[in-house]
Amino acid sequence: MITGFTDHSVVLNGIEIAYSAGGDGPPLLLLHGFPQTRAMWAVIAPALARTHRVICPDLRGYGASGKPQDVADFSFRHMAADQRALMAHLGYTRFAAAAHDRGARVAHRLCLDAPEAVRRVALLDIVPTHHLLSDLRRDVAAAYYHWFFLAQPAALPETLIGHDPDAYFQSCLLGWGGSNMDEFDAGQLAAYRAAWRDPETIRGMCNDYRAALTHDFDDDAADLGAQITCPALILYGADGVMARAYDMPEVWARFCTDMQASAVAGGHFFVDTNPDDTLQALAAFLAT
Repeated sequence: MITGFTDHSVVLNGIEIAYSAGGDGPPLLLLHGFPQTRAMWAVIAPALARTHRVICPDLRGYGASGKPQDVADFSFRHMAADQRALMAHLGYTRFAAAAHDRGARVAHRLCLDAPEAVRRVALLDIVPTHHLLSDLRRDVAAAYYHWFFLAQPAALPETLIGHDPDAYFQSCLLGWGGSNMDEFDAGQLAAYRAAWRDPETIRGMCNDYRAALTHDFDDDAADLGAQITCPALILYGADGVMARAYDMPEVWARFCTDMQASAVAGGHFFVDTNPDDTLQALAAFLAT
């Protein structure tokens, strides 16, 4: 799946977590977003593996990882606990992390729940979940309609998506920044398609978004005022919805004690469509 990496699977917290690992050096956790898998890092991970021991898991509900039944099991708190348990299983009690989209929300929660575990963190193209939902703007709601569509009771979104998963999920890849399918690597697309054609993965991704409204918002509300205390890099797509809707450095300054922010050319999926600039930004931050 990722050149030079080996694929593994381990059961932690009662959930099977599939991951790929490669390289030598300080530990680095890379987390993907929706509607993707760890294949999202196929270009970037081997380059970072020249200086780091890189771990790329599939989030629970995604890819080859386990897909529990209950919505409560898809909270970012549970997903963050998965990642901490995975890194501890591999012998790493302290590590760096870089994460995109849903994975970035998991990494944000990990920084709040286990600040001693995260040495530094890069969060890619999100604003905090509570901030997005508590002050929902019309333009954000229109662009991020999927938050509310996927969160509808089962099995309405699963049934509608299941009619043509490629059409639905590719519409997501083409949104949020004006990409076209030619910008996505063919091998990575094949991995995404293989995953999202599985009805259980569709259910898992819907439950991820259901949990955001029923559990994550409340978890974040209970932690209002909590800050990320390790060095943080906020990366965002220069042409994406987040950059158009928010002053990203200003938003995140309230949630971090030590932050830098930078735009990368592209939309929301700049990790896929502009891996060179993404790698350059991540490598510089991780080498600091």
